[in-house]
Amino acid sequence: MDKKAKGKRNGAGAGDLRFGTRNYTALGAALACIVVGFALLSRGSITAAPILLVLGYCVLVPYGLATGRRPAPSGE
Repeated sequence: MDKKAKGKRNGAGAGDLRFGTRNYTALGAALACIVVGFALLSRGSITAAPILLVLGYCVLVPYGLATGRRPAPSGE
């Protein structure tokens, strides 16, 4: 493939990340959970801190990255 063909790909590729409001909301919630989890961990919490950290890292971050914007309906 030459340089012109590489630069003019049509459509979304497999690695194309198109973030929408849902993605940013999930990632913002993940960041908030992680920050609060580490703050509670520094104060000695042994129940709420791990729950918030697992929720942030293992649930909300993957959800925020994996959830894609739905393609616009075509008029065909």
